[in-house]
Amino acid sequence: GVTAGLLKYRVPRPKGEDKPIGPLMDAQRALGILRNRATEFGIRPDRIGVLGFSAGGHLAAAASTTYAERKYTAPDAADAVSCRPDFTVLIYPAYLTQKDQGDRVSPELTITSNTPPTFISISQDDPVRVETALGYATALQQLRVPMELHIYPKGGHGYGLRRTEMAVT
Repeated sequence: GVTAGLLKYRVPRPKGEDKPIGPLMDAQRALGILRNRATEFGIRPDRIGVLGFSAGGHLAAAASTTYAERKYTAPDAADAVSCRPDFTVLIYPAYLTQKDQGDRVSPELTITSNTPPTFISISQDDPVRVETALGYATALQQLRVPMELHIYPKGGHGYGLRRTEMAVT
Protein backbone atom coordinates (compact mmCIF):
# COMPACT_ATOMS: atom_id res chain seq x y z
CA GLY A 1 0.00 0.00 0.00
CA VAL A 2 3.01 2.34 -0.17
CA THR A 3 4.67 3.76 -3.25
CA ALA A 4 8.14 5.22 -2.80
CA GLY A 5 10.12 7.51 -5.03
CA LEU A 6 13.84 8.00 -4.51
CA LEU A 7 15.26 11.48 -5.03
CA LYS A 8 18.89 11.77 -6.05
CA TYR A 9 19.54 15.38 -5.15
CA ARG A 10 22.51 17.64 -5.64
CA VAL A 11 24.95 17.65 -2.74
CA PRO A 12 28.06 19.63 -3.61
CA ARG A 13 27.90 23.21 -2.38
CA PRO A 14 28.76 25.72 -5.10
CA LYS A 15 31.65 28.01 -4.22
CA GLY A 16 30.50 31.12 -2.43
CA GLU A 17 27.20 29.65 -1.22
CA ASP A 18 26.70 29.67 2.53
CA LYS A 19 23.88 27.12 2.45
CA PRO A 20 23.29 24.92 -0.58
CA ILE A 21 19.95 25.63 -2.29
CA GLY A 22 20.21 22.91 -4.99
CA PRO A 23 18.94 20.06 -2.78
CA LEU A 24 15.85 22.05 -1.75
CA MET A 25 15.17 22.98 -5.37
CA ASP A 26 15.41 19.28 -6.28
CA ALA A 27 13.03 18.28 -3.47
CA GLN A 28 10.49 20.98 -4.37
CA ARG A 29 10.60 19.93 -8.02
CA ALA A 30 10.21 16.22 -7.17
CA LEU A 31 7.20 16.88 -4.92
CA GLY A 32 5.59 18.97 -7.67
CA ILE A 33 6.19 16.29 -10.30
CA LEU A 34 4.77 13.55 -8.07
CA ARG A 35 1.67 15.59 -7.27
CA ASN A 36 1.19 16.75 -10.88
CA ARG A 37 1.55 13.21 -12.27
CA ALA A 38 -0.16 11.38 -9.39
CA THR A 39 -2.87 9.84 -11.59
CA GLU A 40 -0.27 8.55 -14.03
CA PHE A 41 1.76 7.06 -11.15
CA GLY A 42 -1.34 5.61 -9.47
CA ILE A 43 -0.86 7.56 -6.24
CA ARG A 44 -3.05 9.94 -4.27
CA PRO A 45 -1.94 13.56 -4.70
CA ASP A 46 -3.08 14.37 -1.15
CA ARG A 47 -0.91 11.65 0.45
CA ILE A 48 2.60 12.51 -0.68
CA GLY A 49 5.18 12.77 2.05
CA VAL A 50 8.89 13.18 2.43
CA LEU A 51 11.34 11.02 4.38
CA GLY A 52 14.98 11.74 5.05
CA PHE A 53 17.88 10.21 6.93
CA SER A 54 20.72 12.27 8.47
CA ALA A 55 21.48 15.24 6.18
CA GLY A 56 18.52 14.05 4.11
CA GLY A 57 16.48 14.59 7.26
CA HIS A 58 17.47 18.22 7.15
CA LEU A 59 16.43 18.37 3.50
CA ALA A 60 13.07 16.74 4.35
CA ALA A 61 12.57 19.32 7.11
CA ALA A 62 13.50 22.12 4.68
CA ALA A 63 11.00 20.83 2.10
CA SER A 64 8.38 20.72 4.87
CA THR A 65 8.99 24.28 6.01
CA THR A 66 9.91 26.00 2.73
CA TYR A 67 7.14 25.32 0.25
CA ALA A 68 5.25 28.61 -0.14
CA GLU A 69 7.38 29.62 -3.09
CA ARG A 70 9.68 27.69 -5.37
CA LYS A 71 13.39 28.43 -5.11
CA TYR A 72 13.70 28.32 -8.90
CA THR A 73 11.89 29.52 -12.02
CA ALA A 74 9.07 27.14 -12.93
CA PRO A 75 9.83 25.29 -16.18
CA ASP A 76 6.40 23.65 -16.61
CA ALA A 77 2.97 22.80 -15.16
CA ALA A 78 4.41 20.53 -12.46
CA ASP A 79 5.37 23.69 -10.59
CA ALA A 80 1.80 25.02 -10.60
CA VAL A 81 0.79 22.47 -7.93
CA SER A 82 1.83 22.53 -4.28
CA CYS A 83 5.22 21.20 -3.27
CA ARG A 84 4.16 21.00 0.41
CA PRO A 85 4.53 17.44 1.69
CA ASP A 86 1.45 15.98 3.40
CA PHE A 87 3.64 14.39 6.07
CA THR A 88 7.29 14.30 7.09
CA VAL A 89 9.49 11.52 8.46
CA LEU A 90 12.89 12.46 9.91
CA ILE A 91 15.22 9.59 10.84
CA TYR A 92 18.35 10.58 12.79
CA PRO A 93 18.06 14.06 11.27
CA ALA A 94 21.02 16.42 11.22
CA TYR A 95 21.36 20.20 11.30
CA LEU A 96 17.85 20.95 12.59
CA THR A 97 19.07 23.28 15.31
CA GLN A 98 21.99 25.54 16.09
CA LYS A 99 24.03 24.23 19.01
CA ASP A 100 25.63 27.63 19.66
CA GLN A 101 22.16 29.21 19.85
CA GLY A 102 20.79 26.97 22.59
CA ASP A 103 19.48 24.48 20.03
CA ARG A 104 17.18 27.03 18.44
CA VAL A 105 15.75 25.76 15.15
CA SER A 106 18.05 26.55 12.21
CA PRO A 107 16.94 29.79 10.53
CA GLU A 108 16.28 28.19 7.15
CA LEU A 109 13.63 25.94 8.76
CA THR A 110 10.64 28.21 9.32
CA ILE A 111 8.12 26.14 11.24
CA THR A 112 4.51 27.37 11.07
CA SER A 113 1.18 25.93 12.14
CA ASN A 114 0.90 24.64 8.53
CA THR A 115 4.07 22.54 8.77
CA PRO A 116 3.09 18.96 7.87
CA PRO A 117 2.60 16.33 10.59
CA THR A 118 6.05 15.04 11.49
CA PHE A 119 7.53 11.78 12.79
CA ILE A 120 11.06 11.93 14.24
CA SER A 121 13.30 9.07 15.35
CA ILE A 122 16.78 9.37 16.88
CA SER A 123 18.92 7.66 19.50
CA GLN A 124 20.50 9.22 22.56
CA ASP A 125 23.98 8.07 21.56
CA ASP A 126 23.77 9.60 18.08
CA PRO A 127 26.84 11.82 17.51
CA VAL A 128 24.54 14.27 15.68
CA ARG A 129 23.08 15.00 19.15
CA VAL A 130 19.59 14.14 20.30
CA GLU A 131 19.09 17.82 21.19
CA THR A 132 18.65 18.67 17.51
CA ALA A 133 15.53 16.46 17.36
CA LEU A 134 14.33 17.71 20.73
CA GLY A 135 14.66 21.35 19.68
CA TYR A 136 12.82 20.76 16.42
CA ALA A 137 10.08 18.74 18.14
CA THR A 138 9.66 21.47 20.75
CA ALA A 139 9.18 24.08 18.03
CA LEU A 140 6.58 21.86 16.35
CA GLN A 141 4.81 21.35 19.68
CA GLN A 142 4.71 25.08 20.41
CA LEU A 143 2.74 25.60 17.20
CA ARG A 144 0.58 22.52 17.76
CA VAL A 145 1.87 20.77 14.65
CA PRO A 146 0.97 17.07 14.97
CA MET A 147 4.18 15.20 15.64
CA GLU A 148 5.62 12.05 17.11
CA LEU A 149 9.11 11.84 18.58
CA HIS A 150 10.86 8.55 19.33
CA ILE A 151 14.12 8.61 21.24
CA TYR A 152 15.92 5.32 21.69
CA PRO A 153 18.75 4.84 24.21
CA LYS A 154 21.14 3.19 21.75
CA GLY A 155 21.54 3.04 18.02
CA GLY A 156 24.14 5.59 17.03
CA HIS A 157 23.90 7.08 13.58
CA GLY A 158 23.10 5.27 10.34
CA TYR A 159 21.09 2.44 11.86
CA GLY A 160 18.68 2.64 8.93
CA LEU A 161 21.36 0.94 6.85
CA ARG A 162 21.65 -2.25 8.87
CA ARG A 163 19.67 -4.50 11.18
CA THR A 164 21.00 -4.72 14.72
CA GLU A 165 19.85 -6.21 18.01
CA MET A 166 18.86 -2.74 19.25
CA ALA A 167 15.19 -1.71 19.50
CA VAL A 168 15.77 1.28 17.21
CA THR A 169 16.04 -1.02 14.18
